[in-house]
Amino acid sequence: VQLQASGGGLVQAGGSLRLSCVASGGTFTVNTMGWYRQAPRKQRELVATITLLGSTDYADSVNGRFIISRDNAKNTVYLQMDSLKPEDTAIYYCNAEIRQFNGRWASTPYWGQGTLVTVSS
Repeated sequence: VQLQASGGGLVQAGGSLRLSCVASGGTFTVNTMGWYRQAPRKQRELVATITLLGSTDYADSVNGRFIISRDNAKNTVYLQMDSLKPEDTAIYYCNAEIRQFNGRWASTPYWGQGTLVTVSS
């Protein structure tokens, strides 16, 4: 299973970007999906998560500006980022809990490769 993230780039403060992340490869189901970010010289932090049934959770710093959504038929999670601020600059990583059957059902967290978001002031 692979997670492929896309949609990062350079944007001015106040602008918008939409990130996408698709899970592919093999037979699996996707449970909770999410986005994390890591700014220079900082630890990776949670941005937003969404469960299989669509329940969402956001970091306080992005609540009201970012929206996470998913398309279960496409195994894809999105992050709509509006009113971007310079402090949103980071590498954004998608994460997914992948459930597969290999003799028994088991869930494993997978990470995408990261996509860089740069917000200029």
